[in-house]
Amino acid sequence: MSDEKTSQFEGDRIAKVLARAGVCSRRDAERMVADGRIAVNGRRLDTPAFNVTAKDKITVDGKPVAEPDPPRLWRYHKPAGLVTTARDPQGRDTVFQKLPASLPRVNAVGRLDINTEGLLLLTNDGGMKRLLELPSTGWLRRYRVRAFGKADEAKLKELKHGITIDGVNYKSIDATLERQQGGNVWLSMALREGKNREIKRVLEALDLKVNRLLRLSFGPFQLGQLDEGKVEEVPRRVLRQQLGKNWQSIVDGTVRGASMDKQEDATAETTPRSRADKGGSRADKGRGKPRDTQEPIKAHSAKRKNSKPSGNKPAARTPSSRTPSSRKGSPDARGRR
Repeated sequence: MSDEKTSQFEGDRIAKVLARAGVCSRRDAERMVADGRIAVNGRRLDTPAFNVTAKDKITVDGKPVAEPDPPRLWRYHKPAGLVTTARDPQGRDTVFQKLPASLPRVNAVGRLDINTEGLLLLTNDGGMKRLLELPSTGWLRRYRVRAFGKADEAKLKELKHGITIDGVNYKSIDATLERQQGGNVWLSMALREGKNREIKRVLEALDLKVNRLLRLSFGPFQLGQLDEGKVEEVPRRVLRQQLGKNWQSIVDGTVRGASMDKQEDATAETTPRSRADKGGSRADKGRGKPRDTQEPIKAHSAKRKNSKPSGNKPAARTPSSRTPSSRKGSPDARGRR
């Protein structure tokens, strides 16, 4: 009897534990409890408002739930034409349908619009997703943009001071004109806030219509030379280096921030997949908040300002200045950033 009371008030909610173990999303876990599919210590649960500890034995459909994988992060080169959701009511192809079957159940860190290409981060850990998405993390996101129209360089420079559009305030954006090519312009843009379709709306206010959007980096994690449609895991030593003291809270599952319950299904983070490459790791003792190692974007310069030499290897290579000026892609691309 005492064990049951302990489970009800200590530990973590059953839905959170199942999500961390890669079984399903939190919302799906609540449905499974309602269907009588979840049991703890041999007793079927009839409510998701139940906490479990490491000592409890959890089963789903009579099968024991395995220990969760350690936190992991992947870089994915998202092609245009894929929706960043697991369940699309319109029947469009999704990111998760195109991922390798060897990947475990993963969450998307933020979203990219259907016709936006480039770097999309994927993680198997809800705490890591939450940390990377928090506004307080403030990592720089870098984009390459093609838009129809003629750019006014003076107005682009003014974006550094922010802009208000239809009552919505957008913070500082670093926008650089690369060149005019026919009726299109190529721009480099960097921002930290990342509101819904921010780049598209800001450029529309400058009489520019975005028709291609490519994300080059998200904080220290870069697209680099990763081929379209390919996935590559970020080494654990790089995660420890970049996340600093936050790495321990991720490993312990104690990350604080915005609620994941609404985000989880809204951003469609689930794909039922086999879990692979289990392994433990030591908690990092590094200090500091998650670090953004990227400098404000420059048109034709790879130099960094105010940087200090470090013995650590960089998280990933800076995207090459030879990024092709044009590639095959869907017209009329619309970016969420």
